[in-house]
Amino acid sequence: MPDVKNVRPEQEISDPDIHGPWPEKEQVKPAKERSYLKEHPGVRIALIVGVLLAIIAGIFVWRYYAVRESTDDAQIDGHITPISSRVSGTVIGLYFNDNQFVKAGDTIVRLDPVDYQVALDRAKAELLDAQATAQAAQTNIPISHINTASQLQTAQAQQIAAQREADSARARVREAQANYERVSKDLERFKLLISKDEISRQQFDAAVSQEAAAKATLDAANSAVATAESHIAQAEAGVRQAGTAPQQVAVTRSRAGSAEALAQKSQTALAQAQLNMQYTTVKAPANGIVSKRSVEVGQVIQPGQPLCALVNLDDIYVTANFKETQLKDMKVGQPVKIKVDAYDNELKGHVDSIGGATGARFSLLPPENATGNYVKVVQRIPVKIVFEPNQDPDKKLRPGMSVTPTVITK
Repeated sequence: MPDVKNVRPEQEISDPDIHGPWPEKEQVKPAKERSYLKEHPGVRIALIVGVLLAIIAGIFVWRYYAVRESTDDAQIDGHITPISSRVSGTVIGLYFNDNQFVKAGDTIVRLDPVDYQVALDRAKAELLDAQATAQAAQTNIPISHINTASQLQTAQAQQIAAQREADSARARVREAQANYERVSKDLERFKLLISKDEISRQQFDAAVSQEAAAKATLDAANSAVATAESHIAQAEAGVRQAGTAPQQVAVTRSRAGSAEALAQKSQTALAQAQLNMQYTTVKAPANGIVSKRSVEVGQVIQPGQPLCALVNLDDIYVTANFKETQLKDMKVGQPVKIKVDAYDNELKGHVDSIGGATGARFSLLPPENATGNYVKVVQRIPVKIVFEPNQDPDKKLRPGMSVTPTVITK
């Protein structure tokens, strides 16, 4: 039996004469595997480097996606303007086809202008008539002022003249009264004398005639006083009437103002007739593509009736419905990368605004959660993203196209 102390470890492991058969489950495979890594240190280094690279790559990937929020619930939006006429009429010309590009100011539809031309001519004639009436009424103001002032002066002069006439008539009455009293006394004396035959009959008859003449003169003087007093009353009435001169001038001014207002009304009617004449030509309000044509030549249209739709390609944007959990770090002005599904290219943009409410709140039938059957669902909020300038020079983008925007939040 060999000396165990002098046997090398390799012999102890491999010599069956010393230890007997080695159990199969205690074979030295793990030792061989460990020895492979020891025998090949480059593999071990490569594994360590690979693990480190995987960790670093994971960190970079995490940092890359941690500052980016993306969604595929997004599409291009734009302003689609329904084109309609502002007046009624018969279509006599169409100047566009479906999906045709037009510029702002291009004629799209033309209506029959005959009726509106007649209305325009009538409005012009009515304006000329109203302006002439207003000018005449304005001219009457100084004339009325001068006439009323002259009437007042004339009435006052007539009043003074009537007063003087009355004074003169009263003086003549006093004179006639004195003369009549003197003649009456003479007649009384003559009556006594004629009874005594102291005067002749001729003298008595002359006294009687003088008394009758004096009586007639007195009556005439009294009538003149009455006439003069009536003239005073007429003159006073004329003065009172002429005293309304300011009111008469005011009335004339009011008539002139009314005529001027009618002239302005006619001017407004003429402007409206001119506008209606212009409205017979329907023009494109902006650059874009006209589609959805619904009008033909000879068709009678009404105001507000849709004729076509204009898609303004100069002002398109993206409406992206982000989850509410994605808005934590999202702010206005952050850059956005926009992938367009139709052309498989990436455009640049930025966040313009964030919606004021969730899309569910703006829906036709908002959800009602007060019944108790509430199930929490992550809501989406629309975010408006605008393209950077000169991103679509060929105008290939169309409202409704699907896009995938990615917002860089940091």
